[in-house]
Amino acid sequence: MSAPFLKIDRLSVRLRRGGEGRLLRQASIAVAPGEVHGLVGESGAGKSMIGRAIFGILPRAVEVIEGAVRLGGTDLFTLSDRERRRLVGVNAALIPQDPLTALNPSKRIEAQMTDRLTRILGLSAAEAKARALGLLEEVQIREPARVFRSYPHELSGGMRQRVLIASAFAAEPRLIVADEPTTALDVTVQKQILKLIAEMQRRHGTALLFVTHNLGVVAKICQRVSVLYAGKIVEQTDVATLFNAPAHAYTRALMAATPRYDRPEESLAPVRPEVIEALSQEIAQTDNIWAEARLAAAGRRA
Repeated sequence: MSAPFLKIDRLSVRLRRGGEGRLLRQASIAVAPGEVHGLVGESGAGKSMIGRAIFGILPRAVEVIEGAVRLGGTDLFTLSDRERRRLVGVNAALIPQDPLTALNPSKRIEAQMTDRLTRILGLSAAEAKARALGLLEEVQIREPARVFRSYPHELSGGMRQRVLIASAFAAEPRLIVADEPTTALDVTVQKQILKLIAEMQRRHGTALLFVTHNLGVVAKICQRVSVLYAGKIVEQTDVATLFNAPAHAYTRALMAATPRYDRPEESLAPVRPEVIEALSQEIAQTDNIWAEARLAAAGRRA
């Protein structure tokens, strides 16, 4: 396996006024060039927080207290804001959850797509327009010239998401983070968008970190997967192993709670309270060890 392009190493994040309570607990993820890595977990597990840390857009109330995020071997936390924006802008792109709020309602699609190309790639206006129109065709948008002149509210949800996918791939980034990109879409359009993202990723050879709460999506498009609970990665393996022999009790409980279209006669089993209790104790133990290590390190520095 080639060296990872994205390497998140023991990343811990907490609320600035939240004491020692953490939102991410020593999370480590590595994504190789051309790999699709799934990050799966229930709502509130911290999935989007990892994506925000990569792009340096964590909420002001949140701070990084430990760890590193490296792109191509460069630790983003050691860079100035300007250097980080430049490195991330050239090498990474985000496909967000809600296309309507992600697009500027006061600008036409043309301006929003070409701006990124002229700023990052240094293309002329004509070159940027030609490239953007070609990408709209690549994401299977009918009448790309009409869409190009449209405002976001004039497009359907599926069309807006296709525009965001085209924009993400526009500057040929080496990494794309897809943050639950089908959440705001109906089921039929979700299937189309997932297929499109997978095809674009293979065609461009881009590393993809796919954030989702849907294990079915992970099974379809990912090679490796990290399972997140309360900011802690409880299991990390290849997709085949995850579905055939999940190691962690929480992962097994998630599998049992997931509907299977090929087994309609099976009833769903909710995650048992004892599984959550054991996991909570595991997390508390990790937090205590971490807090003791921080105190010891502070004592040595003093």
